[in-house]
Amino acid sequence: MPKMKKETRIKREIKRLNDIFIDLPKDTINIADGLIKQAAYMRIQLEDYMVDLDEGGYVELFTQSPSTPPYERERPVARLYATANRNYQQIMKQLSDLLPKHDKKAGDLDDGFSKFVSAKPIRR
Repeated sequence: MPKMKKETRIKREIKRLNDIFIDLPKDTINIADGLIKQAAYMRIQLEDYMVDLDEGGYVELFTQSPSTPPYERERPVARLYATANRNYQQIMKQLSDLLPKHDKKAGDLDDGFSKFVSAKPIRR
């Protein structure tokens, strides 16, 4: 990941998401704007958490005092990552639900086969 300022990375992500949702109606864009900004921030934060987790792992040795043996515990950033990722997925789902649906059933697609078959004379 390039060493860019967090603000710059967030602005680029906002632009990327705005490009995806550019064709939404204006009233829907107004609704999506806050979600887009939040999603952009969360995605960049998740990338930073991933770097930390790649470098430090998901668990660490921890002890309450020098007299007790250390034990493995989940690193706090691992829990933060899991929670942030779940929230990010929810926001992205909300955003994707704003996109127009393109539900064409297989029967709705005209590939010309029916016309071809009906145009052929039947041989006997």
